[in-house]
Amino acid sequence: MPIYSSAGEKGAGGQQFPPGFVYISYIDRVDLNGVYYLMQNGGWVPGKGARVGEISNFQGLEFSATPRTSFGWTFEQIPVLQAPGYGASETGQQIYPFETVSIYDAQIVDNEEWYLIGPNQWLEGRKVARVIINTAIPAGVTTNRWIDVDLAEQTLAVYENNQLVFATVIASGLEPFWTRPGVFQIYQKKETETMRNNDPSDFYYLDNVPWTMYFDGARALHGAYWRTRFGYPQSHGCINLSVGDSHWIFNWAVEGDWVYIHDRTGKTPTDPALYTGGAY
Repeated sequence: MPIYSSAGEKGAGGQQFPPGFVYISYIDRVDLNGVYYLMQNGGWVPGKGARVGEISNFQGLEFSATPRTSFGWTFEQIPVLQAPGYGASETGQQIYPFETVSIYDAQIVDNEEWYLIGPNQWLEGRKVARVIINTAIPAGVTTNRWIDVDLAEQTLAVYENNQLVFATVIASGLEPFWTRPGVFQIYQKKETETMRNNDPSDFYYLDNVPWTMYFDGARALHGAYWRTRFGYPQSHGCINLSVGDSHWIFNWAVEGDWVYIHDRTGKTPTDPALYTGGAY
């Protein structure tokens, strides 16, 4: 994609974005025999071949007291069954994407986990991002404030004074760019950040990434305005959140706060040699 010094230019342009994963934020739009977008750095990019995205309006839940039961969000439209198992009859009810459900029980049937969300109402667990509440301070955390990232469930929970205060759905690192399990501390907060990888085989450029909180090298918690779906791994190692959720956590967190990342399934590797990079 070419970058021009003024709107309306044609040709190769003085600069180019290589092929890859490119998202920009723009401050103006003009139509001069074709649409052009003005970036914050003053460059113009042509609208041809570009796509204007919508920001996810999903927002997690804030709590004044820890809930008594587990809960979660579906990330697909799924039917409610009368019993656990693929052979069970449907109730006729559907749960829609990012609808919140309370989870009262879990059973393994047909080698899959099923969640009880009401009397004779069961959901397929692998399509639900569940918050497993645990108010005990994790090993290695030395204060009563921490962020719990559950890679198996693709959820994030914020704890303060042994109480759950916030929870939401995330998108973590996708193989081979896993999010590393462990205990970390937020070492830098930035309201906006540009994330870029110049490797031609994996080029990406992300303009004005909002509410970034670095905790493990280049890996960070941050808003991902380019994502409209959460609940499964998609990133290059960062913890992607909706813009609203990242803003809430950014306002709550201070540098030095703990981030506890875990995967009870053991599917996420822990070899430090696999975690030399990581971004977005």
